[in-house]
Parts: sequence; C-alpha cells; structure tokens
Amino acid sequence: MREITLSQAVNEAIAEEMRRDPTIFLIGEDVAEAGTPFKVLSGLVEEFGPERIRDAPISEAGFVGAAVGSALTGLRPVVDLMYFDFVTVAFDQLLSNAAKSRYMFGGQTKVPLTLFARSGAGTGHAAQHSESFYSMLAHIPGLKVVVPSDPYSVKGLLAAAIRDDDPVFLINDKKLINLTGFVPDEEYVIELGKGRYTRRGDDVTLVGMSYTSIACQQAAEMLATEGIEAEVIDMMSLSPFDEDILLESVMNTNRVVIVDEDTPRASMASEFAAIIADKAFDYLDAPVKRVTAPHSPVPYNKGLEDAFIPQPADIITTVRKLLGRE
Repeated sequence: MREITLSQAVNEAIAEEMRRDPTIFLIGEDVAEAGTPFKVLSGLVEEFGPERIRDAPISEAGFVGAAVGSALTGLRPVVDLMYFDFVTVAFDQLLSNAAKSRYMFGGQTKVPLTLFARSGAGTGHAAQHSESFYSMLAHIPGLKVVVPSDPYSVKGLLAAAIRDDDPVFLINDKKLINLTGFVPDEEYVIELGKGRYTRRGDDVTLVGMSYTSIACQQAAEMLATEGIEAEVIDMMSLSPFDEDILLESVMNTNRVVIVDEDTPRASMASEFAAIIADKAFDYLDAPVKRVTAPHSPVPYNKGLEDAFIPQPADIITTVRKLLGRE
C-alpha cells in the first residue's frame, strides 16, 4: 500500500488530469516557479509550461473572473486561491457569475471551473489567513463545495471536481497538508455529494468535515477505551451533502455530535442539526450537540489558537455528557 502526503495527492491529481485533458490550465498567485508558498504545485510548470501553469497578479477578483470567462468559452480552469480567506475578494465573481451562469442561460452553457484554497486555524497564520467559513460557499445555489480530510479523499474529490461541468470549490485544511495516507496508484474519482463512514459504532454518531473528521476519529478511538463505541461520518461534500448517510447513522445510534471548525452561527453544524431535528427527531434519545469554534476571529496567540479549534478532548467531554457519564 502506497502512502503519500495530502500535498503530493493534490499535485498528482492535477498532473494526471492535465495530461488527460489539454483544455485544463491552472492559474493563481505564485503557482508556477514557486509552486505556491506551500510547495503543493512544485514541478508542474516544468512539465506543462507557463501557458498552462499561469502566475497571476495579486487580484483574486481579476483572475477568478478570467477563469469564469474561460470556463464559459470551453476551457477547464483550475484556480489556486492560496488562503481560503481570499475567497471574499473574488466573491462577486463566484456568486454572480460562476454559480448563476448555467441557470441564467437556461442550461445552454457550462462552467467547468475548479477552485481550491487552504483553510483552518492552528498554523500561526493569524485571523486573516485562518478562516473556515465554508458554510458561506455552501449557501450559494449552483456552487459545489467539497472538504477532503486525507490524501485519498483529496485526490479523488479533486479529480471529480476538475471533470465536473459546474463550479466546484475544494477546501483543504492547512493542518492536513503533510498528513500521509493510502492513495491508489491508478486514477480514481470520488462522487461529489457523498459522505463516508470511517468508523462504525452503536452509541453515538460523530459528524466531521475536513480536519474535524480526523479529530472525530481520534476522539472515537479514545472513547473506545472507555467502552463507548462511536460511529464516525466524514461528510466530504458540503454542497450537495449526503443527507442519507447523516440520517442513517443517527437512526442507528440515536445520539449525535456534530464537529465543525467554523464559527457556530449559520454554520454547517447548524444546518446538519436542523436536518436531523426535522427528519430524525423521533429517533433521538438526546439533544443534538455541536462542537464548534467560538464566535470569534481566529486568535494569533498559540495557546488561544489551540483553544479556538475543536479538539478531540472537547468531543470526548461532549459525548460523556450526552451519555450521562460526566
């Protein structure tokens, strides 16, 4: 079994798709010779050249707009937005053009646009480079949002996103960049809009997305030493999301804790909780619980930043209270 890092999986997925389809090109800040500040794209410009790996000026609205236009005219652009926080600079292009064009033209056009960026606190990048407000994108009809949690899911979801005829935003958590995991040698895709079980159990459902799926897995392993068998769901896609797996698991365990690094108000944790309350209320033996970041900007101080992020210990404490063991 081959293990590679999440960064290597991203690089592989883009390279394989670009070899397969000459209409694909990549654009963003410092993506060519520099390979991004995270070195995720190193070596691509040497293989594909500066025409297909294009360094852009520091104008996210400009190069996202150019990518939308090129997608509408037959190319398949891939946009690296560097930090997820920078999505706000290009928000009008995403909201008004990328997400709405197929609808406004009555389905006569396609927008095969893929965007990706790095989210999350915990790496000392301060308040303006550490957000996880992916719920803002999931709110937009016409825009698909995926949140891989390991090298296997990032490669499969990125390949699927690039092949999709609608705009897809893939969000990587910076804490996972060097995470290693199994990735097959052959090409594969993961269907957009699907979640997966990463652990089965009967006592409580832990729902994670991106980094928090890893935190849920770690918490479940520690809870098992106390005789508590937690079921873990990795949502992977936030728009559309897998309502079936969410409800199926809650109906099995009758208790649920939703873990989200985003701030709590109007978050994905709130959305999942609402769906469960609406469609699985009669199966619940306890209230739906959420473990999220506080309603605060991300702090820079290391101790405060660690406290800001939902940790396995926070999940364990919540589960114990839910089961009446604390």
